[in-house]
Amino acid sequence: MPGEKHQVVVVALDNVLALDIGIPVQVFGSWPDGPYALTVCAERPGLVAMHGGPVLSVADGLDALATADTVIVPGYLEPDRPSAEVGAALAEAAARGSRMVSICLGAFALAAAGLLDGRRATTHWQYAAALAKQYPQVTVQPEALYIDEGRVLTSGGVTAGLDLCLHLIRRDHGSRLANQRARLMVAASHRAGGQAQFMDLPVSHDPDGRPAPVYEWALRNLHQPLTVDQLARQAGMSRRTLIRRFHADTGRPPMRWLLDARLGLGRELLESSDLTVEAVARRCGLGTPANFRSLFKAHVGVSPRVYRETFNSAPLREA
Repeated sequence: MPGEKHQVVVVALDNVLALDIGIPVQVFGSWPDGPYALTVCAERPGLVAMHGGPVLSVADGLDALATADTVIVPGYLEPDRPSAEVGAALAEAAARGSRMVSICLGAFALAAAGLLDGRRATTHWQYAAALAKQYPQVTVQPEALYIDEGRVLTSGGVTAGLDLCLHLIRRDHGSRLANQRARLMVAASHRAGGQAQFMDLPVSHDPDGRPAPVYEWALRNLHQPLTVDQLARQAGMSRRTLIRRFHADTGRPPMRWLLDARLGLGRELLESSDLTVEAVARRCGLGTPANFRSLFKAHVGVSPRVYRETFNSAPLREA
C-alpha cells in the first residue's frame, strides 16, 4: 500500500560483529522519516553475544523474517555453519521473495542456506579462500567491495557493508536520497568516485589497487565498438587466453562484461546528466537510441525514460 515502509530485518547470529550489525541499524533504523522500518531478530529472543563487545538484547525471533522485504545478515565469528533452523529461515525468506543481503562474514550464512549457489559473492578478503573452499559452487570474488546479483547481495569486510547499504538506498530510491543519507553519516556515497557505475563490475586489480590494464582500457573506450580480438591485443594475450582470463576474473565472457559496463555507464549518465538518449547511447557504445532502449529495458527492467524520471530530476530531451 502507498506509504508503507520497506521492512528491513537484520539477523543477529551469536558472536555478531559489533560494527557489522551497527551499520544497517544506523543506515536504516535511525531514520524516523525515511522509507525503511528496521527490526533486529535472533534465532531465539533474548540475549545475543556480540564479538568483542557487550551482549545484545533482541526482542524478536526468526518469525520476523516472514514480513521482511530485505534480510541482512551481518558478520559473525567464527563463521561456522549456522543452525539448521537459521538456514531454513533464510531459505524460506528468499523463497518468499525477500532480498537477501550479507555484510562481511555473513556471506557464510547465506552460502550455508544455498542462496549463493551459482552466484558471484564476496566477503572479507581474509576469509574469501575459506568461503570458496567450503562452498565451491559459489564464485567468490574477494576484490569487490560489494556484489549485486539482483535478489542476493554480498559485501566485503566491515565498512564495505556501509557501501552496500548506501547502494541499496540508491537502487531503491536513486542517487539523491543515497547521497543525502551518506552526507548525514559523514560517509562517502561512492568510494570509487567518478567510476561508481563500475563498482559492481568485477575486475582484476594490480598490486597498487588500480584495475588491470585491459579492464581500465576497456572502461575508457566504451564508446568504441570493441571486440574480443581488440581486448586480446590490448592485453597481449591470445583470444582463448583472454576469454579464460575474463571468466576467471569476472565469471563472465568478455562481451557480456562489456555489455554490463556499457549499461552501467548508461545508468550513470541517465542519473547525472540531461543528455539525450541518442547521446547516452553513443557514449556507451550501444549504437542507436532504439538499440540502447531495448538493451536497457531487457537488462535493467525499466525504460531509460522511467529510470531517469525515477533517479534524476533533469528532464529527458529526446533526440
